[in-house]
Amino acid sequence: MFTNTFTQLYRLLAACLLAVALAACSQDAEMPDSSGDVEAEAGSEAADEAVADEAAAEPEPYVFDRPFVAPSPPLTDLVGRGEYLVEGIAGCGNCHSGRDETGELVEGLEYAGNFVIEEPIFTAYAPNITPDPETGIGNWTDEQIERAIREGIREDGTLMGPPMAFAYYQDISSTDMAAIIAYLRSVPAVNREVPESIINMELPPAWVEPVTEPVPDIPPSDRLAYGRYLTHTIGHCTQCHTPLAEESIGDFSRIGSGMNLYPAPFGFEWSALAANITQHETLGIGAWTDDEIKRAIVYGISRDGRELLPFMGYSYYEKVSDEDLDLIVEYVKTFPPSVAEAPVAEEH
Repeated sequence: MFTNTFTQLYRLLAACLLAVALAACSQDAEMPDSSGDVEAEAGSEAADEAVADEAAAEPEPYVFDRPFVAPSPPLTDLVGRGEYLVEGIAGCGNCHSGRDETGELVEGLEYAGNFVIEEPIFTAYAPNITPDPETGIGNWTDEQIERAIREGIREDGTLMGPPMAFAYYQDISSTDMAAIIAYLRSVPAVNREVPESIINMELPPAWVEPVTEPVPDIPPSDRLAYGRYLTHTIGHCTQCHTPLAEESIGDFSRIGSGMNLYPAPFGFEWSALAANITQHETLGIGAWTDDEIKRAIVYGISRDGRELLPFMGYSYYEKVSDEDLDLIVEYVKTFPPSVAEAPVAEEH
């Protein structure tokens, strides 16, 4: 859920036009009536009709009515479950699929890499994660792929740079990790070289502690825990929507407060600012209905009808099942009202 300067200017202009219209209506209402009792009665009836018409024109509450999306395949169907996660809430292709010079996804380059994020401390290129043996992960073992996802360590033992969500992926269940790997092995191999990321910072010895024990599954019947698992762990929504502390780690005392800036993602000419998705009534989504939240997640449409910036993986989230989407909304609505400061614009 992002906004930009053009949207803000548009809303300001709309507010000004509304103020002018209201002022004009007020002037008309103050004009003296000298037409007599009969005309006054007719005018009253006309006014009543106008009020009724205005009430009838009030938009109906938005109802989220997309076609039914079936639940995830069972955990025993590794490729099916992996496809559901990778093509859905995990949204791996949002970063790892090829894009053209305008930032649009290119058909035939699914999971072939080359998404770029440019920051002062790094220029990150998402690698090719298709099973191509030369330019992808075709020669990696399952254990090497898992370590790369959970710990950010390549098959040769070197440490990856940011911004992949290693700390979030630590908690992916062992079953779901196997499913994700099984699905990645099933996608078409694409031979595509991707530039190495440029890191202008000293990397730590490790990003996280290694996972040495099996990670248990979380039952969907535990609604809040499973909602958190989908949203925080696999979807890593809170990575973007939580302000960073000084150590560049999420400040989870303000979880969901947003305000992280992403300059020119995917090669687009605009910059994206992560929105506040806490229960703050005015700065967050505290006044939003469940259906309005779902529309923003799935279709990228804000509560007021604005089209949100195409940084979030809406086309992936559209594949999240109805029951899982309900759990995601339930979890997000637990974020207490909070605010974060917008970043200071750099002078050029």
